Amino acid sequence: MTVEIRRLRPGEERQAGDVTALAYRNQAEPASSNPDYLDRVADVAARAQHAMILVAVEEGRLLGTVTVELTGRIPGGHPRPPLEPDRAHVRMLGVHPDVQGRGIGRRLMEGAAEEARRAGKRRVTLETTETMRAAQHLYESMGYRRGEDLEFDDGFRLRTYVLRL
Repeated sequence: MTVEIRRLRPGEERQAGDVTALAYRNQAEPASSNPDYLDRVADVAARAQHAMILVAVEEGRLLGTVTVELTGRIPGGHPRPPLEPDRAHVRMLGVHPDVQGRGIGRRLMEGAAEEARRAGKRRVTLETTETMRAAQHLYESMGYRRGEDLEFDDGFRLRTYVLRL
C-alpha cells in the first residue's frame, strides 16, 4: 500500500491531533510530567495557524504528522530562540503506534526537509527529549547532527539536532 505525504487538509485537525498525542503518550518525557503537554500535542488546529502540518495517509487513514515552522515560532510552552531566516524547525513528529517501524516517520521528516528547501532554507533544526531514543536514532540516520542542548529555568532539557540542506 502507498503512503502519501501531504499537507494537512481542513477537517483533519482532530484526527491528526489524536494520532500525534497517541504517539507521544508513552514516549515523550513531558507527557508524563506535564498533564497539559498532551493537550498541546493534540492541538494541531492551533499549530496549523502558525506552521505547516504534514500528514502521512494510507487508504484514507491518517498515520502520522509532523509540524514544520518555516517563518516563525509557535507560541506557548518553553520560550525558544526566534527562527533565523535560513532555518526551518521541525516539531512534534508522531506516528501511530500500530504502524511504527514502517518508515513513515522517515518519510514525514523527508517531506519536512523538502518543504524547507522549497522555502529557501539552508538548515532544519529540531529538539527532542533524552527519552525519545528511537527518534534520535532516526534523526542521526538521516544526517542530523547534535547541536547545543537547551536547558530551561525549570531544569527541563532538550537535545538539539541540525540538518544542513
